[in-house]
Amino acid sequence: MSGGGPRYEKLEKAPIDPESLLLDVRKEKIDKVISHRTRTFTIVLDRLEDSFNIAAVLRTCEANGLQEVHVIVNPEAPFMPNSRVGQGCDKWLDVKLYKDFASCREHLKSRGFSLYASAIREDATSLYSMRFDSKIALIFGNEREGVSPEVLAGSDGTFWIPMRGFSQSLNISAAASASITRAISWREEHLGRVGDLTEAEAQELRDRFYVLAVKQRKRIFKKPPTPKP
Repeated sequence: MSGGGPRYEKLEKAPIDPESLLLDVRKEKIDKVISHRTRTFTIVLDRLEDSFNIAAVLRTCEANGLQEVHVIVNPEAPFMPNSRVGQGCDKWLDVKLYKDFASCREHLKSRGFSLYASAIREDATSLYSMRFDSKIALIFGNEREGVSPEVLAGSDGTFWIPMRGFSQSLNISAAASASITRAISWREEHLGRVGDLTEAEAQELRDRFYVLAVKQRKRIFKKPPTPKP
């Protein structure tokens, strides 16, 4: 589900150039955001239930420059990020939904991603010893059960966030926030940058974001009426 997020229907080619409707300061902001966007670091959410948690993770991803979020839908809990928590952040993201982990894994592996699941295990790698200079996806599991056995079996490894206190785990949204912040700061420190879009990818996002940034977009950029038979 790409372009505008799950609550924003894809619009037809704009009859009016959206760039002409935006102030220069807004276009500069969009260009700056795009320069920090990445498609080589992403997050997978495995069957989450709580709409607040889902929205909080999406907001953290968007704020840190992740362009994609991959979601394995919980059949018992519809994917409906809380709008008050998300504050419309999902419209700027590519949120991809899957019925099961197998299809999500196939998609990411075909693009060269390594998959690491969040799990407290003896053989799990510390988040602080991980490298983030290649394509990597971090998987976070259900609030009550954690990641599924299928995820554990199909991942390239597991990781955990070292705890310094009596508490030995974090809420899913807090864990995702800590992990994303660590990954992004690692990239800035070791690579000197976070953004890694190709010219074509950057232009595609620019065209999309210009339309999304127009406040009256639904009124101005209406879909053409369906011809009657």
